[in-house]
Amino acid sequence: MALRAVVVGGGIGGIAAAVALARAGIDARVYEQAQQLTEVGAGVSLAPNGLRMLERLGAGEEVRRAGVRYASAQLRLPDGRAVRHEPYQFAMAGQNIGIHRADLLGLLAGQLSPGTVRTGHRCTGFSQDDGSATVCFADGSTATADVVIGADGIHSVLQGFVVAPAEPVFSGVVAYRGLVPRVAEYPAGTIRMWMGEGRHFLVFPVRAGRLLNYVGFVSSDTAVRESWSAPGDPVALAAHFAGWDPLIGQVIAAISGPGGSGFQWGMYDRVPLPRWSSGRLTLLGDAAHPMLPHLGQGVNQALEDAVALATLLGACASPAGVPGTLALYEGLRRDRTARVQLGSRRQGAGYDSSGSQLVDRRWIYEYDAWAEAAALT
Repeated sequence: MALRAVVVGGGIGGIAAAVALARAGIDARVYEQAQQLTEVGAGVSLAPNGLRMLERLGAGEEVRRAGVRYASAQLRLPDGRAVRHEPYQFAMAGQNIGIHRADLLGLLAGQLSPGTVRTGHRCTGFSQDDGSATVCFADGSTATADVVIGADGIHSVLQGFVVAPAEPVFSGVVAYRGLVPRVAEYPAGTIRMWMGEGRHFLVFPVRAGRLLNYVGFVSSDTAVRESWSAPGDPVALAAHFAGWDPLIGQVIAAISGPGGSGFQWGMYDRVPLPRWSSGRLTLLGDAAHPMLPHLGQGVNQALEDAVALATLLGACASPAGVPGTLALYEGLRRDRTARVQLGSRRQGAGYDSSGSQLVDRRWIYEYDAWAEAAALT
């Protein structure tokens, strides 16, 4: 009889896990608190390690069609002058792809059988015994399975049933982000980061090049709430980057125009968790390893988690073997993601210089999470 899995959280990590589990022959159900599957309007940069997992999930061709492969990856000083760097210190030209988060979520969700995702289910509790695990929801309903996967994000409810929740610490950086229609002067197929003291500005194309995703990172002495969807102020953002390359000004000006959007969020750091699993419950993605965005690895690491976990569970002979399998998953993933978390923190400081502190990302990009998990089965 197939293992039964409950995934709590219908973001990219949770939906990717459900796809991977289904492909491994596991009966998976996803429970999402929102009334419909949605992603805030912003882009994500898919690195070689994440794209490798999307190929495993059968989504590679659709990702290439919906996204934009970068022909050029550039680091610049505030005045627009180029900063010399090695390809593996930023994005990999010809290998990284920019994609709208909603497009990625939609194409993954499209692979699931009808009825797999149950929206309007806010997780409020969890219990387990030797034979099964049960999730409780705010509407009084429950879901019982052989394994429960907490993919419920940075404010994870299920994390509290594994460890004492990690205390978030404001990183001293506020990010403004959103989408604008492509600015004519911006070079097609290019990801570009302008670096300066105390701030940097990132732009890359999504939606087959029709839109530009931007993120302005700004130092702040005042903590801003940790929200993906709080409205941003384009006037304040423009003031932060006044006197920089005029191309940045054109991108910021487009925020207030037709098709533009702007959000801001305070970026909070957390120490790596001491463990991810307890019995039949494990964590995945931001619930397990929330990280600053400076290595562009949040979604990519969640995709690695999803494929690795499903690969190991697919080889689990019976429900009795689930706790041992989750321990194996944690052992495979925790040290790697902790290293990425700490590297992201370090890279945030490195962008505020001439590029001399850029992190070598080859150990991230060259990793194959599926192969590593398969070797343990």
